Parts: sequence; structure tokens; C-alpha cells
Amino acid sequence: MTKITTHILDTSLGQPAASVRVWLEKIDGQNVTLISETQTDADGRAAKLTPDAVDSGHYRLCADIGAYFAGTGRETLYCSAIIDVKIDGGQDHYHLPLLISPYAYSTYRGS
Repeated sequence: MTKITTHILDTSLGQPAASVRVWLEKIDGQNVTLISETQTDADGRAAKLTPDAVDSGHYRLCADIGAYFAGTGRETLYCSAIIDVKIDGGQDHYHLPLLISPYAYSTYRGS
């Protein structure tokens, strides 16, 4: 069982991306199950992404960056950012930061 966390940073402004809707889905073949949905805080962190630890499996961490950029009055190419990962439940923690700008996004496994 493991926890999944994220931190979203707006690299075009050099600051955390606050109030971004994020959600976590579990993928099992053709079945998609919503695990949780929350919003980033003022520091760009989603504290309640996995209220309980999750099992091994295929997951998608999604962020509604289109609405975030619209809310800041900026155009963007992307409606959402999706991090599609396989999680090993034997690991204690997966931190998946998301770096966003209006025309690019990237991620990595953090600590």
C-alpha cells in the first residue's frame, strides 16, 4: 500500500499553481474508477489525493490545467495534464510533481 502526492508549479510565473482541480483514477483494463478528487492549496499541493493508501496497479493522475490558465486570463494549448503511471504498492510513497506553463508540462518522480 502506498500514498500518491503531487505538487503543481506554474513555471511561467515561478510560483505554485493554486486551486487546480486534480483527480486520481485507477485503471483496470477498460474500467476506470475515480479514487479521489481535490484541489491544490495555496502552495500548489494536493493534500487529500489519496485519503487511504492505494494498492499496486495502473493509475492516472489528472489536473485541469485548462481551467487554471483560463482563471488567470491566459490561453493554453492543454485542457488537462495526465500522468499515467504504474504504482508498486510495496513502495511507501510516490510524489509526482507537475510543472506547467501554457504551452508545455512535465513531470518526474520526486521524493
